[in-house]
Amino acid sequence: MTRVLSGAALVMFAIASVWFAPPILFLVVAELVLIGAFVELAELAGASGLGIPRVAAGTAAALTSLGITSAAGLGDVARSAAALDAVIMTAFIALATLTLMRWRGGPDAVGLAAASVFPSLYLGLPIGAMVSIRESRGREALLLLMLTIATSDTAQYYTGRAAGRRRLAPAISPKKTIEGAAGGFVFGALTLAIAGAWWLPQVAIGLRALLGVAIVALGIAGDLFESMLKRSAGVKDSSSLIPGHGGILDRIDALLFAAPVYYIVLKYI
Repeated sequence: MTRVLSGAALVMFAIASVWFAPPILFLVVAELVLIGAFVELAELAGASGLGIPRVAAGTAAALTSLGITSAAGLGDVARSAAALDAVIMTAFIALATLTLMRWRGGPDAVGLAAASVFPSLYLGLPIGAMVSIRESRGREALLLLMLTIATSDTAQYYTGRAAGRRRLAPAISPKKTIEGAAGGFVFGALTLAIAGAWWLPQVAIGLRALLGVAIVALGIAGDLFESMLKRSAGVKDSSSLIPGHGGILDRIDALLFAAPVYYIVLKYI
């Protein structure tokens, strides 16, 4: 019952934020989600023996997301790209220098440097992309992405329980099955193809179906990637923040892989 209630609350909060929040409030919500996810990621890194400079790495991730969202607000592609370039390059140099100053010997220099820069790419870019999608393509486009991922996840769960026999990635997530993934592909792709007729009408139905397949595949990869991080750190959930659902990373892991590709398709194709 706890899982159901907290899940319902999460769904209502997500829909309300995407559909009703003014741009500045939605940006604040997105940044709070990023900060919460960053704290969990930093804990996973620490449990894996890779301590990262939290203030610097977290600030870099937040600024990276803001660099992406500037594309929706500046109205100037060149200036937007320059802003993002400046953020990423400055963050890389600053975090690499901090790693240089903090390193005390040992074989972990590459791991420490990579872990410091990683939050900007893993969290900053996708979350910034989602905010930008809402601003440039409208709330319908972002909600369609989230609905596709949610439908796919639900279909994977129930299809896997009903017909799952073969393990998809037993070393990473023993409960995921090939049959469950197949159900996710069918229902997720159908969701984007059909609902996109109203929420993404400028994209042809064939491309919407292909995009739906890609989104589901990326969502599964994102889910497995976060499971790998947790398994490496020796934990079941990224945190216990959400009763019955784990942490923020556990709820947005699929979106972190799917959102950047969705953003690129809507922007350039």
